[in-house]
Amino acid sequence: MKFFQTFVILALASSHAFASDPSPLQDFCVAVNDPNSAAFVNGKFCKDPKLVMADDFVFTMLRNPGNTSNQLGSKVTTAFVDQFPGLNTLGIAMARLDFAPYGLNPPHIHHRGTEMLVVVEGTLHVGFVASNQLNNTLFTKVLTKGDVFVFPQGLIHFQLNVGQTNALAFAFLSSQNPGLITIANSVFGAKPPINVDVLTKAFQVDNKLINYLQAQSWFDNH
Repeated sequence: MKFFQTFVILALASSHAFASDPSPLQDFCVAVNDPNSAAFVNGKFCKDPKLVMADDFVFTMLRNPGNTSNQLGSKVTTAFVDQFPGLNTLGIAMARLDFAPYGLNPPHIHHRGTEMLVVVEGTLHVGFVASNQLNNTLFTKVLTKGDVFVFPQGLIHFQLNVGQTNALAFAFLSSQNPGLITIANSVFGAKPPINVDVLTKAFQVDNKLINYLQAQSWFDNH
């Protein structure tokens, strides 16, 4: 009996430790019974190792400044697996963030990865908001050249250039495809649009304001 109890305890502990699904690398992956109908895997298909070259592990687009001539005054250039196939299965990604004076990278979420940001030039006001369970507490700091800040996975965060000159930062993320949900775009730029009654009730505002926000075409471009 004692042996059986010990066995059960070890089995439960083992199942708790090892019986888990792999982390998703895309927004959704609907199962199909016919493999001939399959279009995607959880991640990317692998290139034949015999055909891999050094160029597969090089990404040069982050050397170029992003165009910040837009409503937000910012540009994020991503080195995710879609742009940099060499990252496949490695669990990392990167991005370059360019800011015009007072440019903003608006509140957004990376639902599959934690982000670590390092400031290379300028002064950034950054922050993230904790979950409802922690009373939506805001954690914020002003960063200057050389400073590093971490944004936990799945939490709303932002970066604002508070200087009168351009700013530059680089972000490192803990997933080859960390995902991106820009809050304003998702709420007011959804296709088809979210029912106005839902948003007026949620934000406790007049439906004219919701109609105005949903009509802003620039949500399509960010």
